[in-house]
Amino acid sequence: MSVPRPAAVIVLAAGEGTRMKSQTPKVLHELCGRALVDHMLAAARDLSPERLIVVIGHARERVGGHLAETSPDARSIVQTEQRGTGHAVRTVLEEVGPIAGTVLVTYGDTPLLRAQTLGELLAGHERQGNAVTVLTAEVPDPTGYGRIVRDGGGAVLGIVEEKDATPEQRAINEMNSGVYAFDGLLLADAVKRVSTDNVQGEEYLTDVLSILREDGHRVGAHLAADYVEVEGVNDRVQLSFARGVLNRRVLEAHMRAGVTIVDPSSTWIDVGVTVEADAVIHPGTQLHGRTRVESGAEVGPASTLTDTEVGAGAVVRNAVCDGAVIGPQVSVGPFAYLRPGTVLARGAKAGTFVEMKNANVGEGAKVPHLTYVGDATIGRNANIGASAIFVNYDGVNKHHTTVGDGAFVGCDTMLVAPVTVGDGAYTAAGSAIIDDVPPGAIGVARARQRNIEKWVLRRRAGTKSAAAAERALAEQEQRESGT
Repeated sequence: MSVPRPAAVIVLAAGEGTRMKSQTPKVLHELCGRALVDHMLAAARDLSPERLIVVIGHARERVGGHLAETSPDARSIVQTEQRGTGHAVRTVLEEVGPIAGTVLVTYGDTPLLRAQTLGELLAGHERQGNAVTVLTAEVPDPTGYGRIVRDGGGAVLGIVEEKDATPEQRAINEMNSGVYAFDGLLLADAVKRVSTDNVQGEEYLTDVLSILREDGHRVGAHLAADYVEVEGVNDRVQLSFARGVLNRRVLEAHMRAGVTIVDPSSTWIDVGVTVEADAVIHPGTQLHGRTRVESGAEVGPASTLTDTEVGAGAVVRNAVCDGAVIGPQVSVGPFAYLRPGTVLARGAKAGTFVEMKNANVGEGAKVPHLTYVGDATIGRNANIGASAIFVNYDGVNKHHTTVGDGAFVGCDTMLVAPVTVGDGAYTAAGSAIIDDVPPGAIGVARARQRNIEKWVLRRRAGTKSAAAAERALAEQEQRESGT
């Protein structure tokens, strides 16, 4: 199907969205890694419009700032007073002037609307030579939507809003999606003639259809194949529903491209995530932002990755990773926490209850368990023993620790930064290392053990410990006396 390029796409995003009951503007609520309005803009971009325009109004500074950051190709136009959809479009045309060609008008709260459906609308509009073509859908419950009114031959007579509809019109189940393809020059003339003679006292864009029909122009409709696509998001319940539908689409696309998703019902993947064929995603996993998972990698179960790279053949189990780079054949988890700036080279390991931040871990190096690594460089094939702590913060500033190639850090070692453990060096278990350890040396920084005999009997008399000690000492005396 050849899709004609629209002269402009106008996205209406000025409303307050009071039913969301939120301090966040409705069009900025997020699902699957994008704001509502960004989903609509992504679909619009697939049509390659000559102009991309967003009408903003409520919370204009916040919405406009968001669009400036995420959609610099879109022009924001402010509707100072929200006086209806017709007024919103009129505001655009008064600012930019009449637009020759096809103008597509849609909404910023319809994240499920596909570019394919919009393309079919545009193609039908051009093929039929319509002045306006409305996208419609047949829904089980049309409550709240404008109804499509047709004559006996099926031609579109107009659209009536529910608040203005008669009981007979309310029984119609073909609803107006609010998405239209207009002849731009005819739209510019007709929108000036929209009245406010309705219950709301607003300028309805729907009235343009009746005006154009009365002028003798052809008014058409394109019925969407799936009514779910055109349902807008007006409250948290609808937001949750849309999120579920969109996530299922994303998961199905990955699975058809060769990704194994063991349990789609418990897996969530943002639209900006890349997963290569033959990767495996286990149950309870969430992949957010710009996360990338390469072929042969396994992520999950119960893992949350945000803006993280996972190399080929890596395994990430029960982990939380944010802004990390996990190299090929790396093992992460279970129960690891990788924070921004963590880079694990090929074959490295960040094991059970390991937390890392701003850490560069060399090829084949292992941090198996119960360790905090912050602001550090760990060399190739180094081994960090259990309960080691990289003491990077002095209360004011962060400091760096370097562990060399092939070094061995003993269990329960504290590396008080800034400090360097040289290539092939060791630290003794339980040491607090405050000075550099030269290559091949062992750093021992702990007091010599001394035992104070019968301290418990004197200082903890009457306790269970004292009773146990008394029994053991009595047994020892008996053995020593030979009785």
